[in-house]
Amino acid sequence: MKASARQRASELEQAFALFNDTSRFLAESYRELEQQVALLGAQLAAADAARQREFAARERLAERMQGLLEVLPGGVVVLDDDDRVQDCNAGAHELFDEPLLGQPWAAVGARAFGADSDGGTLRLADGRSLAMSTRRLSDGGHVLLFTDVTEARTLQARLERHERLSAMGEMSARLAHQLRTPLAAAVLYASRLAEGGLNAAIAQRLGEKIQARLHHLERLIADMLAFARGDGADAGAERIEVAALLAAIARAAEPQRGPAARLECDDRSGGAVLRGQRELLASALTNLAVNGLQAAGAGGCVRIDAERIGGRVRIGIRDDGPGIAPELAERIFEPFFTTRSGGTGLGLAVARAVVAAHGGEIAVQAEPGAGALFVVSLPEADAGRALRGGERAMHNERSPVP
Repeated sequence: MKASARQRASELEQAFALFNDTSRFLAESYRELEQQVALLGAQLAAADAARQREFAARERLAERMQGLLEVLPGGVVVLDDDDRVQDCNAGAHELFDEPLLGQPWAAVGARAFGADSDGGTLRLADGRSLAMSTRRLSDGGHVLLFTDVTEARTLQARLERHERLSAMGEMSARLAHQLRTPLAAAVLYASRLAEGGLNAAIAQRLGEKIQARLHHLERLIADMLAFARGDGADAGAERIEVAALLAAIARAAEPQRGPAARLECDDRSGGAVLRGQRELLASALTNLAVNGLQAAGAGGCVRIDAERIGGRVRIGIRDDGPGIAPELAERIFEPFFTTRSGGTGLGLAVARAVVAAHGGEIAVQAEPGAGALFVVSLPEADAGRALRGGERAMHNERSPVP
């Protein structure tokens, strides 16, 4: 029994020793766990403080950006990837009215822009003109900036008119001479006709010469008035099919075609439509075609072609005449400058003014002996739909903003 008691006492001592060892291990593990918890708590507190600082910095940046948007001299519209208005400033509210936030840009544009908006001009329903610039965001959205340029356009039109009137004043003496020459010829033929005693054939020829000189005077005065007015595309604007425009130019220029000369048209515009004054634009372009026919002469060829390029229509009028000397190519658009006997010197100046009034540009490419090519670039009437509809292919899109 004593041996049994000693054995139980030994087992009990071993159990207490194991319990003590386990207790020390657990105590050490707990201390290590407390240290890790304290470290993680400190790290969490530091991260939370950093996050709070970052959040506060972002709030300050957002406040600054919002303040900047509000003081910008124009309307700012931010579109998301679905072309819905995500944000806008007070200027945008003033331009486009409510509702804006969350609305599809197509609906906002259709409501805000007038029917006469096109690729070159954005016009509000109340008549104000807007210039638009855009940047694409890295998330796929867009930032649109609209600036009211109504006053600037008005001042520009006045300045251009003053410049035209100034040019007319400087050339008044030359213009008087141009008017006097056909007028004197008409008076001479009329006086000969008034003397009587002429047979019917001679009287008819004199009458035709008088009529030709009077038509020359009429054309000169019409060109002069058109140049002085700076006829534009705004008043009475209409939709102009490019195919119909080319046909009208060909019909009007046909009587000026010389013996064995050819007048060819090639419409590759794919049904493109322009916007402006049909008769005014056709008359200006017809003038270019007639100039080409006169330069090409008998047996020559004038080719008119049109094609659509990036929201614009390019119309080329090429002749195979003698071409234009480089020093003259720089002056042919100047008022009253002409190299042709009997020319008014206003046809090309009027054509450039008309094309510019339609939001377009005109240029000449010519070399001596290689003919001349007049290139007219005009905005499509439907190019503005991308602006009103919020499509991706905006005509002046720039690089993404991160």
